[in-house]
Amino acid sequence: MRATQSCCFRLWLVDKVFAVSDKTLDLESLRQGTTDNSAGGYCAFEGWVRNVNEGRDVERLEYEVYEPLAVSEGEKVIAEAMQRYPFLKAACVHRSGLLDLGDCAVWVGVSSPHRDEAFQACRYIIDQIKLRLPIWKKEHYVDGDSGWVNCERCANVQRLS
Repeated sequence: MRATQSCCFRLWLVDKVFAVSDKTLDLESLRQGTTDNSAGGYCAFEGWVRNVNEGRDVERLEYEVYEPLAVSEGEKVIAEAMQRYPFLKAACVHRSGLLDLGDCAVWVGVSSPHRDEAFQACRYIIDQIKLRLPIWKKEHYVDGDSGWVNCERCANVQRLS
C-alpha cells in the first residue's frame, strides 16, 4: 500500500515507519497510529509552511522527493533511532508537491516508556531526515520569484554529530 493513496495513514503504520504523501496529513490518525498502552511518553514534531524565510515573504513551498530512496533511508533513520533511544513506536511522513502556508510538511511521532527517549528519538529522526533524505524544497515568494533552498542548519547538525 502506498501512503500517497490516502490521507489516512493508520493502515500503513502497521508495517511501515516512513512514508511520502502528496495529500494533506491526517495528524490525529498519525498520532493514534503511534500510541501504545505501554508508553508513558509521546513526542511529536510538525514542520509547517511559514510565511517568511531569511527575510523573504513566502507564498508557498514545493517539495520534490525521490521516493524509493527516501523511503528506504527514512526507515533506516528510524531503525537507528530505535538502537540509540529505545522506544515503542515511531513514524514519519513527509509531504511532496505544492504546499500552502500553514500546511504540515513533515510529521514525526514517537511513543516510549519514558519521555526522555521520546524527545531524543523525535529530535534524532527529524534532524537525520532533513540531512540525509533526497527531498528538495523550493520556496515560492510573494514577489513572484522562487528558488531551491539549501538547509544550512542541516549541514551544521552533521558537523556537530
